[in-house]
Amino acid sequence: MDAMMWVWIIIGILVVLLIIGLIVFLGRKRKHAHDQEKRRKDHEHANEIREEAHAKDLEAREREARAARADADAQQAEVDAERLRKEAEQRQNDAQGLRRETEERARHADEIDPDVRNDQGTRSDRKNGADPGRSGRH
Repeated sequence: MDAMMWVWIIIGILVVLLIIGLIVFLGRKRKHAHDQEKRRKDHEHANEIREEAHAKDLEAREREARAARADADAQQAEVDAERLRKEAEQRQNDAQGLRRETEERARHADEIDPDVRNDQGTRSDRKNGADPGRSGRH
């Protein structure tokens, strides 16, 4: 083998090494591009998940606020109902007091009216619905 042959063998080896180096370089470049694309997609996906989580958190807070308002409304309704019960009770007491006062006045009027007497010489019975002007008159 002469020197020229060795030169062609060395050139062939260098070309093969250069091709292998180029394949490795392009493979790494492609892998790096693929990794970058995967990172970009993962980042976008993570952002989408964050946005969804934020939206769900906002929705949860809105629901909590509505629940708190409903609870406050229910408590206010309870307070209003208690106030109305007390007001109704007071009005009932006032009405009963007025009724007692009216009955007492009617009894007093019957006692001092000489024409309103029953058979026993006492006032007529208003509770039975009798008309004091008619039932006890002589």
